[in-house]
Amino acid sequence: MISERTSVGLDVHARSVMAAGLDAMTGEVFKQKLVPASEVVVDWLRGLPGPVAVTYEAGPTGFGLYRAITAAGIRCEVAAPSKLNRPPGDRVKTDAKDALLLAQLLQVGQIVPVRVPTITEEAARDLVRAREDVRGDLMRARHRVSKLLLRHGHVYYGGNAWTGKHQAWLHGIRFDQPGTRAAYEADLEAVEFTLARRNRLDAAITAMAADSEFTDLTRRLCCLRGISTLTGFALAVELGDWTRFTGSSIGAYLGLVPSEHSSGDSRRQGGITKTGNTHARRLLIEAAWHHQPRYTVGPTMQARWEQATPAARVRGHAGNQRLHHQWAKYTARKKKHTVANTAIARELAGWCWSLATLE
Repeated sequence: MISERTSVGLDVHARSVMAAGLDAMTGEVFKQKLVPASEVVVDWLRGLPGPVAVTYEAGPTGFGLYRAITAAGIRCEVAAPSKLNRPPGDRVKTDAKDALLLAQLLQVGQIVPVRVPTITEEAARDLVRAREDVRGDLMRARHRVSKLLLRHGHVYYGGNAWTGKHQAWLHGIRFDQPGTRAAYEADLEAVEFTLARRNRLDAAITAMAADSEFTDLTRRLCCLRGISTLTGFALAVELGDWTRFTGSSIGAYLGLVPSEHSSGDSRRQGGITKTGNTHARRLLIEAAWHHQPRYTVGPTMQARWEQATPAARVRGHAGNQRLHHQWAKYTARKKKHTVANTAIARELAGWCWSLATLE
């Protein structure tokens, strides 16, 4: 139960905000449709019987409204949409009903809040996610080039694709038909342009990882195999406050634990839940593959260790040994590689948490 007199739920959209307030003393309900301007919302909240508490669902409108309300001295919680208890038989959904439901849940203490990132965390997260978007764009652009060539009988056999030698081969191809030639040149230009964008973002991430509030954490995470500066920085900013997890709960937060439907004596488990942060989960899945080969401390790992503390080096070495041992055990049991890799990624998340919370 909350101590504030008036509980307010906000159903926030890009062009409107539906507000519903519930007075705990008189039972009076206040409803108002507002424009999505923080100062307008704050002025309306100040006119309610105080003290006031506010909640709204996390969504694409971000956290600017939360920061404005908090700066005005009003308690605000950003609710996790997946954790809201909605009546199962209610088949009428309106903005006003959604706002009133949020106010009612807030009044009885049934709101599960999300962690609101700081402004610097959000800026770093924007950079990381921009790089992730460009990675997907580059993959699609390369697919368009390779599939166009495949339709016209051009297949590259000279080694790995997208190397300097491959690029020279691509630029040496000529088409007689003007339409095909224009399409190929446009697709090839898109690849090169996207690659340049990715390189600029990589440089920006590397610079921020070397001199920011995330530097120490990134260097600790890089003590594990498969986690480079880009991956370590992305994990650092995506998860934010690592102390809210434990070594076992972080895997569930990232959706790396099996789904389950059990009742009575029956217990059925399915694939992983895939909840939580999709970007962080993908990074851990990719990093887990690096623990399959035999573990040796090479010059790259040694260089990363030199930038971290002695305690982080010891913890990272123990984690690398353990994760490779687990890979060998799953291989001996003839586990499918994809299943084994997911299990390694779940344990890798725990080792990352161990390094992130290392004193």
